Amino acid sequence: MVLGDRVQLQQVIINLVMNGIEAMEPVLDRPRKLLIRSHRDDAQRMLVSVTDCGIGISREDADRLFKAFFTTKSGGMGMGLSICRSIVEAHRGRLSASRNEGHGATFQFVLPLHQEDAL
Repeated sequence: MVLGDRVQLQQVIINLVMNGIEAMEPVLDRPRKLLIRSHRDDAQRMLVSVTDCGIGISREDADRLFKAFFTTKSGGMGMGLSICRSIVEAHRGRLSASRNEGHGATFQFVLPLHQEDAL
């Protein structure tokens, strides 16, 4: 279990899922798959990952993904990932992105587990 604002954390997951779906829209030559996973990592944190097989992240864009007003979408505002990162960091977590081997990208965030003793 993690301690946090359920609505805000749901918004992070929804944003990452929608971004993955949109990244796969131009893919016509292979199956489109979106994988959402959650598990406890080795450091006893909750890890949530969203993996797509879409167009991926260019090397040029990798460093700018989480900056406010940066977007790769023609109709995007460039706020989604920036807000997601702020939400995750406000919950004492970390949000990151990586290029997949082959196709697509993986976005993941880690949150500390709720511990009764810490309160």
